Amino acid sequence: MTKTNSEGETRMTTNIKQHMSLLGIRVTDKVTGFTGVVSSVCFDLYGCIQAAVNPGLTSEGRLGESHWFDVNRLNRNSPDPVMDIPDFDYGPVAEGRHGPADKPIAHSA
Repeated sequence: MTKTNSEGETRMTTNIKQHMSLLGIRVTDKVTGFTGVVSSVCFDLYGCIQAAVNPGLTSEGRLGESHWFDVNRLNRNSPDPVMDIPDFDYGPVAEGRHGPADKPIAHSA
């Protein structure tokens, strides 16, 4: 999609919400066949949009190593996320004041 700014320049725009909708989705990398759940999406300075894919537990019961892939290499394996994703539009998570995995407040004895 393109967008024209106030100076008349035409620029490419990215549908950020489309890429963020990958969070929590089971995917497979088209090139390597690596499969897992998207745990993070990254927009970098050089224009790459990548997703971290977590494979889950190994056969030995250890947490597998996540890997980053360009989003255009990923096939969705399911339409629904494996868990509810945070609300990045409104509230403390969107404002960077709170994360769903914040540590609990320690109480003194």
